[in-house]
Amino acid sequence: MINARLAIDPHFTVGDINRRLFGSFVEHLGRCVYGGIYEPGHPTADADGFRGDVIELVKELGVSTIRYPGGNFISGYRWEDGIGPRTERPRRLDLAWHSIETNEIGLDEFAAWAEGIGSELMYAVNLGTRGIESALDVLEYTNVASGTFWSEKRIANGKKDPYNVRMWCLGNEMDGPWQVGHSTAHEYGRLAVKTARAMRMVDPDLELVACGSSSASMPTFGEWERIVLEETYDEVDFISCHAYYEPKGGDYESFLASAVDMDRFIEAVVATADHVKALRRSDKTLNISFDEWNVWYQSRFNDVEKITDANEWPIAPRLLEDSYSVVDAVVFGNLLISLLRHADRVTAASLAQLVNVIAPIMTEPNGKSWRQTTFFPFAITSRLARGRALEVRLEAPTYATEVYGDVSLVDAVATHDEESGDTAVFLVNRSLTEEVTVQIDVSRLGDVSVTSAQTLQDDDIHARNTIDDPERVGMQENTSARVADGTISITLPAVSWTAVTVR
Repeated sequence: MINARLAIDPHFTVGDINRRLFGSFVEHLGRCVYGGIYEPGHPTADADGFRGDVIELVKELGVSTIRYPGGNFISGYRWEDGIGPRTERPRRLDLAWHSIETNEIGLDEFAAWAEGIGSELMYAVNLGTRGIESALDVLEYTNVASGTFWSEKRIANGKKDPYNVRMWCLGNEMDGPWQVGHSTAHEYGRLAVKTARAMRMVDPDLELVACGSSSASMPTFGEWERIVLEETYDEVDFISCHAYYEPKGGDYESFLASAVDMDRFIEAVVATADHVKALRRSDKTLNISFDEWNVWYQSRFNDVEKITDANEWPIAPRLLEDSYSVVDAVVFGNLLISLLRHADRVTAASLAQLVNVIAPIMTEPNGKSWRQTTFFPFAITSRLARGRALEVRLEAPTYATEVYGDVSLVDAVATHDEESGDTAVFLVNRSLTEEVTVQIDVSRLGDVSVTSAQTLQDDDIHARNTIDDPERVGMQENTSARVADGTISITLPAVSWTAVTVR
């Protein structure tokens, strides 16, 4: 029997949980938009062509914000191509994903869709092929009430009231050589700060996100953040982080510890931001927008899916349609634990992406939609993680990994909502073979009862939901949970993610 201990005290807080932590990401990539959220003629499609079955699943998922329209796509995008009469919209080459962009869906349609599902729109501007002027134009279109060229265009296009978009990304992954308009840190930092200053002349209360590194493995990581923030610190509110994980060479021990890397990534970026804060003698603390994160089988895309034929420019091809297993979902749930553990500094995050493209929701043309295994940890955490994230005292055995060294066999975080009195505990067992019994000291919460205990696991860690078997994997009641003398005892199966609620 393997045992672990966890202590919870509502007075030991990390920070308030910003609802933007449960954001997602929609890019004009593959079938995320066309054939994903939008499919005119589908039996569930509404009058605007958006799939009703997808809308219901997105609402169930509990997505608070949506970053749009990219991603790599944004660095070659002309936003004005996607407004006005559809019959007059041009088709363009999408260099990022080697596809044709029809522009059938643009800012107006997507903003209306996001409003309908109750999510906040987070917009990205093109600092790859464009810059200050284009950013000011789209800002005028979205946020100026009336009386100017672009605001009147919006009104003429059927939207009288401004969208009042608050959060703006200043480009995307400009450190990456794959990016259209790839820049050095100095080049990007100068363009970003000029763009930020100009946008604040229109609206000083905007919340602006500077591009951080596209991953912690980039050779420029750390130095990129320092240089960019030395240029932009006074004008931006966030620095972005992006991270994707996949098992490599069958090393599932390291894969299950992926959150260790996310923890280190966040803490390194925080340290760099605070270093620049000290250099500038600033009173402002910069936060992180972790606006791309997920499990992504990137090697499969690069080795199998990537379109390289110069004569092949498909419309909405099937790209990045990863099918997620139980072990993927457990790692995914652990990444959510990492984000919550840093809730004091990670105040926005975007799961990449929402539908079909490395997504928790899948669709078939003119057919079914279904929940992937990763759907469940996100939906449950979004619903239960309220109030404040707590510092937990965890004692657990360690195990050896090739990539990260010795890491804890169990990972956990807790949240506490003073208003409702509810406490949620999220736990992962990283062991491939052994169950773990965890003793959770909740005595500092007073007299409590366990209101729910749910676990995601399966005897086959590679089990997944498919179009033919869409309910193969789901949440199960964990009947092992017991409360006695101020302690909850619960057994975690091997390779599992668990959510416990206490009142």
